[in-house]
Amino acid sequence: MNQSKPKFRDRAQQMIYVVIHPLVKFLIKLGLTPNAVTLIGLVLNILVTAIFIEGAEKGNRGELSYIGWAGAMVLFAGVFDMLDGQVARLGKMSSSFGALFDMLDGQVARLGNMSTKFGAFFDSVLDRYSELVLFLGICYYLISHHYFYSSLFAFVAMIGSLMVSYTRARAEGLGVECKEGLMQRPERVITIGVTAIACGITAYFIGGDYKVYLPGTNLQVFETISVFTIPLTIMAILTNYTAFKRLIDAKVALDLKDKQQQDA
Repeated sequence: MNQSKPKFRDRAQQMIYVVIHPLVKFLIKLGLTPNAVTLIGLVLNILVTAIFIEGAEKGNRGELSYIGWAGAMVLFAGVFDMLDGQVARLGKMSSSFGALFDMLDGQVARLGNMSTKFGAFFDSVLDRYSELVLFLGICYYLISHHYFYSSLFAFVAMIGSLMVSYTRARAEGLGVECKEGLMQRPERVITIGVTAIACGITAYFIGGDYKVYLPGTNLQVFETISVFTIPLTIMAILTNYTAFKRLIDAKVALDLKDKQQQDA
Protein backbone atom coordinates (compact mmCIF):
# COMPACT_ATOMS: atom_id res chain seq x y z
CA MET A 1 0.00 0.00 0.00
CA ASN A 2 1.35 3.41 -0.98
CA GLN A 3 1.99 5.78 1.86
CA SER A 4 1.41 9.48 1.37
CA LYS A 5 4.48 11.64 1.34
CA PRO A 6 4.98 13.51 4.64
CA LYS A 7 4.07 17.17 4.52
CA PHE A 8 6.74 19.81 5.00
CA ARG A 9 5.19 20.84 8.33
CA ASP A 10 5.34 17.23 9.55
CA ARG A 11 9.00 16.90 8.58
CA ALA A 12 9.84 20.25 10.19
CA GLN A 13 7.97 19.19 13.31
CA GLN A 14 9.96 15.98 13.65
CA MET A 15 13.26 17.83 13.19
CA ILE A 16 12.34 20.32 15.91
CA TYR A 17 11.35 17.52 18.25
CA VAL A 18 14.79 15.96 17.80
CA VAL A 19 16.33 19.28 18.89
CA ILE A 20 14.10 19.81 21.93
CA HIS A 21 14.12 16.17 23.05
CA PRO A 22 16.90 16.67 25.67
CA LEU A 23 15.08 19.68 27.13
CA VAL A 24 11.87 17.69 27.34
CA LYS A 25 13.58 14.90 29.25
CA PHE A 26 15.13 17.48 31.59
CA LEU A 27 11.72 18.99 32.35
CA ILE A 28 10.31 15.55 33.07
CA LYS A 29 13.16 14.89 35.50
CA LEU A 30 12.28 18.14 37.24
CA GLY A 31 8.78 16.78 37.72
CA LEU A 32 7.02 19.32 35.51
CA THR A 33 3.69 18.19 34.11
CA PRO A 34 2.35 19.19 30.68
CA ASN A 35 -0.11 21.55 32.37
CA ALA A 36 2.73 23.25 34.25
CA VAL A 37 4.65 23.73 30.98
CA THR A 38 1.52 25.20 29.36
CA LEU A 39 1.14 27.59 32.30
CA ILE A 40 4.76 28.71 31.92
CA GLY A 41 4.02 29.54 28.29
CA LEU A 42 1.10 31.74 29.36
CA VAL A 43 3.25 33.56 31.92
CA LEU A 44 5.88 34.23 29.26
CA ASN A 45 3.25 35.68 26.93
CA ILE A 46 2.11 37.95 29.75
CA LEU A 47 5.72 39.14 29.98
CA VAL A 48 5.63 39.84 26.23
CA THR A 49 2.61 42.06 26.77
CA ALA A 50 4.39 43.80 29.62
CA ILE A 51 7.28 44.60 27.26
CA PHE A 52 4.90 46.07 24.69
CA ILE A 53 3.15 48.14 27.37
CA GLU A 54 6.49 49.32 28.71
CA GLY A 55 7.47 50.37 25.19
CA ALA A 56 4.16 52.17 24.76
CA GLU A 57 4.48 54.08 28.03
CA LYS A 58 8.21 54.86 28.15
CA GLY A 59 9.49 54.52 24.59
CA ASN A 60 9.03 57.09 21.84
CA ARG A 61 7.52 56.44 18.41
CA GLY A 62 10.84 55.65 16.76
CA GLU A 63 12.27 53.52 19.56
CA LEU A 64 11.53 50.03 18.30
CA SER A 65 13.90 48.03 20.48
CA TYR A 66 10.94 47.05 22.66
CA ILE A 67 9.35 45.33 19.67
CA GLY A 68 12.55 43.38 19.04
CA TRP A 69 12.82 42.16 22.63
CA ALA A 70 9.13 41.28 22.67
CA GLY A 71 9.64 39.21 19.52
CA ALA A 72 12.45 37.25 21.14
CA MET A 73 10.21 36.52 24.11
CA VAL A 74 7.38 35.42 21.77
CA LEU A 75 9.63 32.79 20.21
CA PHE A 76 10.86 31.68 23.64
CA ALA A 77 7.27 31.32 24.85
CA GLY A 78 6.50 29.39 21.67
CA VAL A 79 9.05 26.77 22.69
CA PHE A 80 6.90 25.96 25.72
CA ASP A 81 3.92 25.57 23.43
CA MET A 82 5.89 22.83 21.71
CA LEU A 83 7.09 21.26 24.93
CA ASP A 84 3.79 20.50 26.64
CA GLY A 85 2.77 17.84 24.14
CA GLN A 86 6.21 16.29 24.15
CA VAL A 87 6.34 16.22 27.95
CA ALA A 88 2.98 14.48 27.92
CA ARG A 89 4.13 11.90 25.38
CA LEU A 90 7.55 11.14 26.83
CA GLY A 91 6.35 11.40 30.41
CA LYS A 92 3.40 9.09 29.63
CA MET A 93 0.89 11.70 30.73
CA SER A 94 -0.99 12.15 27.48
CA SER A 95 -4.67 12.67 26.82
CA SER A 96 -7.17 9.96 26.02
CA PHE A 97 -9.25 12.74 24.44
CA GLY A 98 -7.32 11.89 21.28
CA ALA A 99 -4.96 14.82 21.04
CA LEU A 100 -2.98 17.06 23.31
CA PHE A 101 -2.38 19.92 20.92
CA ASP A 102 1.02 21.48 20.96
CA MET A 103 2.09 24.43 18.83
CA LEU A 104 3.21 22.39 15.84
CA ASP A 105 -0.09 21.32 14.28
CA GLY A 106 -1.51 19.32 17.14
CA GLN A 107 1.00 16.53 17.57
CA VAL A 108 -1.08 13.70 18.98
CA ALA A 109 -0.14 12.31 22.35
CA ARG A 110 -2.03 9.09 23.05
CA LEU A 111 -2.43 6.24 25.47
CA GLY A 112 -0.59 7.51 28.53
CA ASN A 113 -0.42 5.78 31.87
CA MET A 114 -1.87 8.93 33.48
CA SER A 115 -4.35 9.81 30.76
CA THR A 116 -6.54 12.85 31.32
CA LYS A 117 -9.09 14.60 29.16
CA PHE A 118 -8.53 17.79 31.09
CA GLY A 119 -4.95 18.10 29.83
CA ALA A 120 -6.03 18.73 26.23
CA PHE A 121 -8.76 21.11 27.34
CA PHE A 122 -6.41 23.04 29.65
CA ASP A 123 -3.77 23.36 26.93
CA SER A 124 -6.24 24.69 24.36
CA VAL A 125 -7.80 27.20 26.74
CA LEU A 126 -4.46 28.61 27.89
CA ASP A 127 -3.27 28.85 24.30
CA ARG A 128 -6.23 31.12 23.54
CA TYR A 129 -5.47 33.24 26.61
CA SER A 130 -1.84 33.48 25.50
CA GLU A 131 -2.82 34.76 22.07
CA LEU A 132 -5.32 37.27 23.43
CA VAL A 133 -2.80 38.63 25.91
CA LEU A 134 -0.18 38.88 23.16
CA PHE A 135 -2.45 40.79 20.79
CA LEU A 136 -3.52 43.05 23.65
CA GLY A 137 0.09 44.14 24.03
CA ILE A 138 0.56 44.63 20.29
CA CYS A 139 -2.62 46.68 19.89
CA TYR A 140 -1.83 48.80 22.94
CA TYR A 141 1.66 49.57 21.63
CA LEU A 142 0.46 50.50 18.15
CA ILE A 143 -2.40 52.67 19.40
CA SER A 144 -0.18 54.43 21.93
CA HIS A 145 2.25 55.43 19.18
CA HIS A 146 -0.58 56.48 16.82
CA TYR A 147 -0.32 53.61 14.33
CA PHE A 148 -4.10 53.49 14.08
CA TYR A 149 -4.51 51.47 10.89
CA SER A 150 -1.85 48.98 11.97
CA SER A 151 -3.58 48.54 15.31
CA LEU A 152 -6.85 47.91 13.46
CA PHE A 153 -5.24 45.16 11.38
CA ALA A 154 -3.69 43.69 14.53
CA PHE A 155 -7.18 43.54 16.06
CA VAL A 156 -8.54 41.85 12.91
CA ALA A 157 -5.63 39.38 13.09
CA MET A 158 -6.61 38.61 16.68
CA ILE A 159 -10.18 37.89 15.60
CA GLY A 160 -8.95 35.68 12.77
CA SER A 161 -6.60 33.81 15.08
CA LEU A 162 -9.41 32.99 17.47
CA MET A 163 -11.73 31.94 14.67
CA VAL A 164 -9.11 29.64 13.12
CA SER A 165 -8.93 27.77 16.42
CA TYR A 166 -12.67 27.93 17.12
CA THR A 167 -13.77 26.61 13.73
CA ARG A 168 -11.48 23.61 14.13
CA ALA A 169 -12.62 22.90 17.69
CA ARG A 170 -16.31 23.31 16.86
CA ALA A 171 -16.08 21.15 13.76
CA GLU A 172 -14.29 18.38 15.66
CA GLY A 173 -16.94 18.67 18.36
CA LEU A 174 -19.49 17.86 15.65
CA GLY A 175 -17.47 14.89 14.47
CA VAL A 176 -15.68 16.23 11.39
CA GLU A 177 -12.00 17.03 10.83
CA CYS A 178 -11.23 20.64 10.00
CA LYS A 179 -7.56 21.52 10.40
CA GLU A 180 -6.27 22.61 6.99
CA GLY A 181 -5.44 26.19 6.14
CA LEU A 182 -2.91 28.98 6.46
CA MET A 183 -1.68 30.86 9.52
CA GLN A 184 -2.37 28.22 12.12
CA ARG A 185 -0.87 28.74 15.56
CA PRO A 186 2.72 27.72 14.66
CA GLU A 187 2.79 30.12 11.71
CA ARG A 188 1.26 32.93 13.76
CA VAL A 189 3.78 32.60 16.59
CA ILE A 190 6.75 32.40 14.22
CA THR A 191 5.49 35.31 12.09
CA ILE A 192 5.02 37.62 15.06
CA GLY A 193 8.25 36.60 16.75
CA VAL A 194 10.54 36.71 13.72
CA THR A 195 9.14 39.94 12.24
CA ALA A 196 9.25 41.69 15.63
CA ILE A 197 12.92 40.75 16.02
CA ALA A 198 13.60 41.85 12.43
CA CYS A 199 11.91 45.17 13.15
CA GLY A 200 14.10 45.78 16.18
CA ILE A 201 17.26 44.88 14.25
CA THR A 202 16.24 47.06 11.29
CA ALA A 203 15.64 50.01 13.61
CA TYR A 204 19.10 49.52 15.11
CA PHE A 205 20.78 49.85 11.70
CA ILE A 206 18.65 52.41 9.84
CA GLY A 207 16.80 54.12 12.69
CA GLY A 208 13.26 53.81 13.95
CA ASP A 209 12.01 56.87 12.05
CA TYR A 210 13.23 55.84 8.60
CA LYS A 211 10.60 56.52 5.94
CA VAL A 212 10.25 55.98 2.21
CA TYR A 213 7.98 58.17 0.09
CA LEU A 214 6.59 57.68 -3.39
CA PRO A 215 8.89 59.77 -5.66
CA GLY A 216 7.55 63.27 -6.24
CA THR A 217 4.81 62.92 -3.62
CA ASN A 218 4.24 63.05 0.12
CA LEU A 219 2.74 59.55 0.05
CA GLN A 220 4.58 57.36 2.55
CA VAL A 221 4.95 53.77 1.37
CA PHE A 222 7.29 52.38 4.01
CA GLU A 223 8.71 53.07 7.45
CA THR A 224 10.80 51.01 9.80
CA ILE A 225 7.91 49.60 11.79
CA SER A 226 6.43 48.29 8.52
CA VAL A 227 8.80 45.34 8.92
CA PHE A 228 6.47 44.31 11.75
CA THR A 229 3.10 45.74 10.71
CA ILE A 230 2.99 44.53 7.08
CA PRO A 231 3.22 40.85 8.13
CA LEU A 232 0.53 41.58 10.74
CA THR A 233 -1.70 42.87 7.96
CA ILE A 234 -1.05 39.73 5.90
CA MET A 235 -1.82 37.64 8.98
CA ALA A 236 -5.14 39.46 9.43
CA ILE A 237 -6.12 38.51 5.89
CA LEU A 238 -4.92 34.90 5.95
CA THR A 239 -6.32 33.98 9.36
CA ASN A 240 -9.80 35.16 8.46
CA TYR A 241 -9.54 33.50 5.06
CA THR A 242 -8.62 30.22 6.78
CA ALA A 243 -11.51 30.54 9.24
CA PHE A 244 -13.96 31.19 6.40
CA LYS A 245 -12.58 28.28 4.35
CA ARG A 246 -12.90 25.97 7.35
CA LEU A 247 -16.49 27.10 7.71
CA ILE A 248 -17.18 26.09 4.11
CA ASP A 249 -15.28 22.80 4.44
CA ALA A 250 -17.14 21.96 7.65
CA LYS A 251 -20.48 22.62 5.94
CA VAL A 252 -19.59 20.24 3.11
CA ALA A 253 -18.43 17.55 5.56
CA LEU A 254 -21.47 17.93 7.81
CA ASP A 255 -23.90 17.87 4.88
CA LEU A 256 -22.25 14.67 3.67
CA LYS A 257 -22.42 13.18 7.15
CA ASP A 258 -26.13 14.03 7.43
CA LYS A 259 -26.80 12.48 4.02
CA GLN A 260 -24.98 9.28 4.98
CA GLN A 261 -27.01 9.05 8.18
CA GLN A 262 -30.26 9.53 6.26
CA ASP A 263 -29.31 6.85 3.74
CA ALA A 264 -28.28 4.38 6.44
